[in-house]
Amino acid sequence: MILQGQIVDILNKQIYKGEITIKDGKIASIIEKEHNVNTFILPGFVDAHIHIESSMLVPSEFARLAVTHGTVATVSDPHEIANVLGVKGVEFMINNGKQTPFKFNFGAPSCVPATSFESAGAIINSDDIKSLMANPDIKYLAEMMNYPGVLFDDDEVMKKIAWAKHYNKPIDGHAPGLRGDDISKYIAAGISTDHECFTYDEALEKLQKGMKVLIREGSAAKNFEALIDLLPEHFESIMFCSDDKHPDDLIVDHINRLCARAVAKQIDVFKVLQATCINPVKHYNLDVGLLNIGDAADCIVVEDLKAFKTLQTYINGKLVYDKGVSKIESIPFEILNNFNSDKKEISDFKFESNSKQIRVIEALEGQLVTNEVIADSLLKNGNIVSNIEKDILKMTVVNRYQNQQPAIAFIKNFGLKEGAIASSVGHDSHNIIAVGVSDEAICKAVNLIIENKGGICAVSNSEQKIVSLPVAGIMSDKDGKTIGLQYAELDKMAKQLGSSLHAPYMTLSFMALLVIPSLKLSDKGLFNGSTFKFTPLEVN
Repeated sequence: MILQGQIVDILNKQIYKGEITIKDGKIASIIEKEHNVNTFILPGFVDAHIHIESSMLVPSEFARLAVTHGTVATVSDPHEIANVLGVKGVEFMINNGKQTPFKFNFGAPSCVPATSFESAGAIINSDDIKSLMANPDIKYLAEMMNYPGVLFDDDEVMKKIAWAKHYNKPIDGHAPGLRGDDISKYIAAGISTDHECFTYDEALEKLQKGMKVLIREGSAAKNFEALIDLLPEHFESIMFCSDDKHPDDLIVDHINRLCARAVAKQIDVFKVLQATCINPVKHYNLDVGLLNIGDAADCIVVEDLKAFKTLQTYINGKLVYDKGVSKIESIPFEILNNFNSDKKEISDFKFESNSKQIRVIEALEGQLVTNEVIADSLLKNGNIVSNIEKDILKMTVVNRYQNQQPAIAFIKNFGLKEGAIASSVGHDSHNIIAVGVSDEAICKAVNLIIENKGGICAVSNSEQKIVSLPVAGIMSDKDGKTIGLQYAELDKMAKQLGSSLHAPYMTLSFMALLVIPSLKLSDKGLFNGSTFKFTPLEVN
């Protein structure tokens, strides 16, 4: 097979008209040659850090959408499904992904559960990490979220890091806001990347201390604008990633969109493409071709180097996307789950108190970090209730793995005026998480999730909608376009109920992520991520 076009040689910073010969899935030759083809041929895009589960799609269905945007590979942390099903969940992701030509590169989840302050469905200990690291299908140790464990030399944490070093596999970081001596010690432990920087200065310090910084732009966390000005000077140490990408967003774009935005800021296109195509492959030692003779033919044809509209995608020389049509087929797979919660009563969501003030989680648009604010309580018959006028709404996390009393907190900035929204996608343990205007609405939404053994839903006074997620309670068994459209309808309903957030479900899913400061809620109670301790809801 022969491809003609304007060949983009990223490392040598050259673009020339030429011809690529592909034989047995590899690039046999690249020659300069005059022709009338004006499209551009370049290596495929790589998402340097993503949780495939956040797309609500199994890997094989994720691949069908990703190739339409020129993505040929991902560096994927399967810790979402691992928190539900343990090593069995990791194996499900690897095996499902292998049935497609797409190049999934899975890591060993380092923090399952993410903390000891929540209930997960499984545990992955250092012995499990040893076994996973020995598996050639595992490419790296996934994000070490337990940074206190690193800083205080926790024995189990250090054993996990040691096994990654033993097998000479990279170690991913997760260190939001970590600075000074703390980040120096974290890096010295062998941790080489961070995708959690949310300020320019924080990212610059990490780069100067030898870390690779991943610029993240996902469905909820958006750090592109804060960090992109670092790229021109530090292009050899920067990568692009999504972290979490919801299905309706994945239908529209992927890493190609970040390339377009960077080039629109007048950043040199070769530097942008190095961050996107080259750096992840080099850092993680991926089996992904870089448009060199002898490489796997993992390349894309794009219309131009401004919008990066993908016309064709090739993986191992196979045409997997062509002018609007994904060539990757759907495949059958076994549905695994772990869901053992009985339906709840309205009284389960009461919070009896006479406290005049409460601690409130302040959700921030486009961020995973939250603030802690003190607010006046709204009391009715000795029960603290949602204050719709002040947008301080009751929130709950319900253990999905065993019957327990729901944990209660309050949250600001969801904006609901009616009903409730709920989800069994609740990072990282994936318990049920819900927010609503009344105990009745919250109970109705939570029970809808329990009845379906997983999903995301919205309930109003007159209507209820759910997108079922039967695979581990976090992924659909449907194709990407179907689930994307269903999710878009649900997102629309949440906004009709009053939410002003860009991605209310994605934001909701992170309100139980204890490892990101400052205030979050687990199934065991309100948690201060800055002090790493539980904190009372009531302010006395």
